[in-house]
Amino acid sequence: MSGTNGTRPKSGRWRLRPREQRTLLQLGDLLFAVLALVISLYFWGLQDPWLDLSRDFLRTRVDFWFYLLPVIWLLLLVEIHDPHRAASWAKTWRGIVAAATIGLIFFAIVYLFSPKGSLTRWGVGYFLVFAFFFTLLWRYLYIRIFTSPAFMRRVLIVGAGRAGQTLVHAYRRLQPPPFYLAGFVDDDPAKQGQQLEGFPILGDSRRLLELIAEEDISEVVVAITGEMRGDTFQTLLDAQERGVEIVPMPTMYEEMMNRVPIYHLESEWLIRSFVNEARVSGFYELGKRLLDIVVSLIGLFFCALIFPWISLLIWLDSGFPILYRQIRAGKGGRPFYIYKFRTMYQDAEKDGKARLTQENDQRITPVGRFLRRTHIDELPQFLNVLRGEMSVVGPRSERPEWIAEFQAQIPFYRARLLVKPGITGWAQVNYSYYATVEEMAIKLEYDLYYIKHRNLWMDVLLILRTIGQVFGLRGR
Repeated sequence: MSGTNGTRPKSGRWRLRPREQRTLLQLGDLLFAVLALVISLYFWGLQDPWLDLSRDFLRTRVDFWFYLLPVIWLLLLVEIHDPHRAASWAKTWRGIVAAATIGLIFFAIVYLFSPKGSLTRWGVGYFLVFAFFFTLLWRYLYIRIFTSPAFMRRVLIVGAGRAGQTLVHAYRRLQPPPFYLAGFVDDDPAKQGQQLEGFPILGDSRRLLELIAEEDISEVVVAITGEMRGDTFQTLLDAQERGVEIVPMPTMYEEMMNRVPIYHLESEWLIRSFVNEARVSGFYELGKRLLDIVVSLIGLFFCALIFPWISLLIWLDSGFPILYRQIRAGKGGRPFYIYKFRTMYQDAEKDGKARLTQENDQRITPVGRFLRRTHIDELPQFLNVLRGEMSVVGPRSERPEWIAEFQAQIPFYRARLLVKPGITGWAQVNYSYYATVEEMAIKLEYDLYYIKHRNLWMDVLLILRTIGQVFGLRGR
């Protein structure tokens, strides 16, 4: 019996994990972008009949930056390097269109302010056209081939309790599914022969090795809440010796959802897993601070350029003040003043009671709504970054009164204060804003995932994804 569509797919030898899928996607995108570069050079050369695609043409007409276009194209596709998004044709199509559009807009801006004759239109135009169609072709082949049953992992979940239910709920939300879920194993006699979310409970742990052989299982997810029986533990060890990968439920949840399941973690997880894995090197700290300084200087430059116009819009819309400051909690809970363009009416909290921002919040001015959607209201925060109170990338800065309330209701909440707050971050690009404690808990899961897995490359990619969100007007 199938856990997905009623037919049991045959499994092949090649089962790619998300990290391997991401690497394959990046290599394929880069390869086809290089092919687009070569063909664009050929067609560009045809515009110069005396030179054609010759050594003289490459030496006299092609600048060094032109050869970097495949790398730039790869960075523009960062949103669809995630295996879950890459498996969806609709999300892939939107991502490629967005990459081509952003690339075209960026080149148009640079071309407009460049000396006449210093940049080529033909070469970049050809590259964008060929990169667009070649990437579409490659991604179509990827979806047809590498999301087929032959490349899908086959998973069995041990434990049909609360943790197992959370995992299958998450699995149901992912379309297309990231792996083939064969079903569950559980030692509760009352659950035998039953189904959970349409997936069968195939037997107890004594049948585990038999089920692994029958279902051609490549991974077993341990979703047992509480103490594990000794014979179950030994059976899992036997399965691991036979080449089956044993994965804890929190690890699989992180892989599927890109966040940490805070309600399914034991208290010692904070020390055993989170703190140990979240430790970073001094080189990372130094690189992150240098990145913060460079990006904040660029951000403040743009802020200075548009400050007079934004000030005028805010003044015409709702008067003074133009900027506002508010106390936020920084690393370790240390308070500091954050600076932003004002987006709400004066005295939005005249009773002194803090309120979360709601969907279509009536306190937000018309100009403020535009500033939030474009994230322009965040630009003054680069001053906080330059001063070292914030980072470009990190959990969203929070008001101290909210921290005290959330800490009482959400497990592990204070762990987000282990790092500096950021203008953008893993939670911001994946989940946007929140209006309830339940939504805050989801954002915390993203924040803890970032703190646990953070590195300099991840920070750079988050900055690029944020730029994409600015062009897409996805703020609120």
